[in-house]
Amino acid sequence: MRPRLAQCAGVFVLVVLCAGVLRGRAAEPAGAPPTPEGTVTAYLQALKAGDFAAAYDTISKAMSQGKPRDAWAKEQQWTMQMSDAKIFDYHVYPGTIAGDKAYVPDVLSSQDKFLNQLGVPEYELYILVREAGRWKIDQQRIVEKSEQSKWFPPKAQEK
Repeated sequence: MRPRLAQCAGVFVLVVLCAGVLRGRAAEPAGAPPTPEGTVTAYLQALKAGDFAAAYDTISKAMSQGKPRDAWAKEQQWTMQMSDAKIFDYHVYPGTIAGDKAYVPDVLSSQDKFLNQLGVPEYELYILVREAGRWKIDQQRIVEKSEQSKWFPPKAQEK
């Protein structure tokens, strides 16, 4: 009976690992610092949920412009409200680590009343740096169509 129990436990572990990958991020050991992709996913999840204090934990000191958590979170909340921004979905793709920086692409489905009124998918690149042993988002930029093949797999690129 023990071999069958071990076999079931193995299947359970496989299902948990697959669920993590299907959610857009690989399963990470408990307590391990997030991967660059995990950091970007956590940031986008927090923004989508309107939890700007949680988003603050994923950004660098430079990106926060040295503002304390509460001040930065209130500013982000105000900006999202004033622009009527909504995040519908996102897909984070595997990133590249080059020395002390990481580059993580994602496709964002969102809409706002100033820059993206039509809700056109946005191809973004997050640039992360290491701070205190953790990957933190330092910059975010839009990837133009001419550069998409450098950062995104073919199936993700605009047609």
